[in-house]
Amino acid sequence: MPPRDALTATAVAVVWGLTFIAIKVGVAETTPLALSALRFVFAALPLVLFVRPPKASPALVVLYGLFIGVGQFGLLFVAVGEGFPVGLASLVIQLQAFFTILLAWALLGERPRPAQGLGAAIAFAGIALIGSERLGGASLGPLMLVVAAAAFWGAGNVVAKIAARVDLLAFVAWSSLVAPVPLFLASAWFDGPSTLASLAHPSLRLVLSVLVLSYAGTTFGYGLWTRLLARHPAAAVAPFALLVPVVGVIAGVAIFGEPLDAFEVWGAVLVMAGLSVNVFGERLRLPRLDAVG
Repeated sequence: MPPRDALTATAVAVVWGLTFIAIKVGVAETTPLALSALRFVFAALPLVLFVRPPKASPALVVLYGLFIGVGQFGLLFVAVGEGFPVGLASLVIQLQAFFTILLAWALLGERPRPAQGLGAAIAFAGIALIGSERLGGASLGPLMLVVAAAAFWGAGNVVAKIAARVDLLAFVAWSSLVAPVPLFLASAWFDGPSTLASLAHPSLRLVLSVLVLSYAGTTFGYGLWTRLLARHPAAAVAPFALLVPVVGVIAGVAIFGEPLDAFEVWGAVLVMAGLSVNVFGERLRLPRLDAVG
């Protein structure tokens, strides 16, 4: 990969890591479900005015919008709103890689490679370690919400895979139109209609949060990421995503002073190790096979 593209991939990962800071700022200004709805309103607009609808089944576009918009981000924002540290959230949500592998195996018949199975086992051991520390308190619930959000992200990835070769930016933009209505309705149901009325006079912090989530995280992030995937093999691009939780954890500690105890640190190390085995495992095995041959 040329240095310019490597720098671009690094920039996207850093931006995605910092969006978790925008989430925490946003949920302090409005309810998590309303914030998620706003994110997708502005992720779709004005992009859909300039991008043609994707050449994909409308059912797949709707499913993707529900899985990613309502499932992934709705649950993630609720977890952060309930106090789950954004640094850990940026790490745990990366379990989506393993949920994608599992669902692709179950639904599409794609058998996982041995390195992927080993990586999943290591990563889930890390999540179990983090969960064991939180088992006695109310924070276990938010942890499970983030794990569920990762599962919905994995389901969305499989839907995108079934949609096959489409303009992914158009797919993301038009599917973003699906999420706001159910999210606003859910916000009105769980949080009361007064929450929606309060959005008529948003604070500057809320406006900045939505702009970062919608345009930096989606338009900038997904736009450049999909371009990189079109130019280079996925194996060359995917490892840069490992920087997202690194940035998220560092930003959470530096900006919000989020504490990490020993169990969470070692759990985070295991999750990162599992993700690394998933990405690099097969590549590291090949030289040894060549040497034997």
